[in-house]
Amino acid sequence: MTRRTSADSDTLVLFICTGNFYRSRHAEALFNWHALQKNLPARAFSRGLLTSIVADEPTLLSVDTHTRLTKLGIPLELTGRAPTQLQIEDLERAHHIIALKKDEHYEMMKGAHPEWAERITYWQVHDIDCAEPEDVLPQIEEQVLDLMETLKIV
Repeated sequence: MTRRTSADSDTLVLFICTGNFYRSRHAEALFNWHALQKNLPARAFSRGLLTSIVADEPTLLSVDTHTRLTKLGIPLELTGRAPTQLQIEDLERAHHIIALKKDEHYEMMKGAHPEWAERITYWQVHDIDCAEPEDVLPQIEEQVLDLMETLKIV
């Protein structure tokens, strides 16, 4: 079991979505970009609650996320290499945990990690089946900046 210690100086933020392919990866890269640009002691990582749903995708990152990050000049290395399934160790090592859509992820959290379902923050960012990427990705960008301000790390 991984535990935080006093030696862990960086704030660690975990973004969770369903497939860890689109929304959470965008939030992760954006957070890490701003933290690096401002030399802040904070980093983000991301995980999915049901990564098997993207197993047949031809790419390891949503084309929409890839396109938007490239347009913003954010290196793709600032997000994980591939969709990664959420594990209890991820929850235990993060200082702040955000699931991208409560309507979608709360029940999934209750099923997978019931002891954590009430302990995390939920945003309301729609997936691609409910909203267009050109609306969703800027919303994530705004919420990430708001989060950084709330955490007093900007």
